[in-house]
Formats: sequence, C-alpha cells, structure tokens
Amino acid sequence: MTTIIVIAVLALIALFIVAQYNRLVRLNITVDEAWAQIEVQLKRRADLIPNLVETVKGYAKHEQGTFDAVVAARAKATSANTINEVAAADGAVTNALRGLLAVAEAYPDLKASANFLSLQEELSTTENKVSFARQFYNDNVRSLNQAVKTIPTSFFAGIAKVSARAFYEIENAADRNVPNVKF
Repeated sequence: MTTIIVIAVLALIALFIVAQYNRLVRLNITVDEAWAQIEVQLKRRADLIPNLVETVKGYAKHEQGTFDAVVAARAKATSANTINEVAAADGAVTNALRGLLAVAEAYPDLKASANFLSLQEELSTTENKVSFARQFYNDNVRSLNQAVKTIPTSFFAGIAKVSARAFYEIENAADRNVPNVKF
C-alpha cells in the first residue's frame, strides 16, 4: 500500500514538473511569435516607405534631405537585430516619416493625389498594426517574465532554457510623443 502511495506521489510530482516545464516553453514560444509579428509589421512598413517617398518626390523635388533621412532610417531599421536596436531604428523611422509627411503638407496637389492618399492610408493601417504587435509582444513578455521570476516556475526556468526577456521600449523620449500631422 505504501508503495502505491509513494508511486502516486512521485507521479504527481512528475506531472507537476512536466506541467511547469511545458508552461514555460509555451510562454517562450508565444513571446517568439509576438516578436515575429513585430518584425512582419515593421517589414510591411519598410516596404511601403519607398513607394511613399517616390510619390512625394514627384511633387517636392527640392526636399532631398528629407528623402535621404527617410531612406537612411529605413535602411537602418531593416538591418537592426536586437530588441533595443529595432526599437531605436523604429523611432528613427517614425521621426523620418513625420518629416516626410510634413513636407507633403506644403503640396496641395500631393495631398489630393489618390496614390498618396492610398499610401498614407496603408501607412496609417500599418502603424496601427505595429502598435498592436508591440503591445502583444510586451503582454507576452510580461507573462513570461512573471513565470520565470516567480515560484514554482522559477525552479524550472533553467531546465526549460527559458529566461526573462526585454520589453519593447522606445528609448528616446521624443519618439514617444504623438506626431502632429495636419493636412
């Protein structure tokens, strides 16, 4: 009888360990998936930028400095790898796009262009998706970090090869401001 009790207790302990291990692995995979969604949306934005730049260029040929800043920020963003690099590059792209859209304000024909309006709408939609992807990532990082740092799952984090992750944060305080774009 005691053997059965010992085996049952050991089986429950084993199930508990497996459940905690699997929970950590699932949380880690969810964070990886959330990060991939940020990358997908940033890639979509990076793909839209050249079209937007070319459309504005057709109207504002003398604004080369603004175009160069957007292209440089986009190039930096596509080569960023770590969370901090991506966040910094994301902020630079946002600032460069603010400048590009400010240039567009000075050209009434451009603002009325169907192509520009379509690209602007696509960019706006993409920015919303990027924002959602950032929030989704941070929500999942919070869940993972809580699990990694609290008992009992903290005992299994090393076994599952899971560690706390960095949040997606905008380091430059100016990049946190809402852009003021008027048309």
